[in-house]
Amino acid sequence: MKKYTFKEHFLELKRRFLIIAIFFLSTFLFCYYFSDDIYSFILKPLANATGQHGRKMIYTGMAEAFFTYVKLSFWAAFLIVIPLIAYQLYSFIAPGLLAHEKTLVVPAFIISPLLFYLGGFFVFYLIMPQAWQFFLSFENSNSSLPIILEARVSEYLSIVMQLVTAFGLASQLPIVMLILCVLKLITSEELKNKRRFAIVIIFIMAAILTPPDVLSQIALAMPLIILYEISIVMCKFVEKKK
Repeated sequence: MKKYTFKEHFLELKRRFLIIAIFFLSTFLFCYYFSDDIYSFILKPLANATGQHGRKMIYTGMAEAFFTYVKLSFWAAFLIVIPLIAYQLYSFIAPGLLAHEKTLVVPAFIISPLLFYLGGFFVFYLIMPQAWQFFLSFENSNSSLPIILEARVSEYLSIVMQLVTAFGLASQLPIVMLILCVLKLITSEELKNKRRFAIVIIFIMAAILTPPDVLSQIALAMPLIILYEISIVMCKFVEKKK
């Protein structure tokens, strides 16, 4: 295995960060050009829930819509470059890995972005429509002054980003557990014995990462509990293979 000096490591890391930065900037400009179309796409769950009858989105600050589109473009660009970040990170650490270590690391770097996208897909198409229906249930047109939802563009984007990012990160649980198991920091037996504590922690995390409604919290907690059980099976498989 070839040995590298600190300077060589630093220059290599700098080169890979530069590649990511250039690609990210190009993707950001592309996303900003189509920001109106991207925002229309993420509005679909709310539009379908409301039926689009006389509905509108509002912004209350002069520059709110502009900064919302900039924020959306940064977020969309980040989602697009996740596979590139994973590849560059693997390429940086690959020279220091042994053959049997690469057999574990390569699948992890491939599956991790896929799990992130799967978590985002799950929340966008299955959870958001139900969550928006829940929020809309508080409308009341029979009161002395009708209570009608008119969502702000920045607030809606923040909620969507929070939910997609939370579910995407939560989907990484099996990868994290598998790495900890390979490093012998945890075992499948320990995970089984601490299942009750893990469930409590999962619900606390779900309450922190999601908007303050019970539906979103349960919707994040239940997949996490299932992923925790999958992690136990994966760790047991790794232990047997060793």
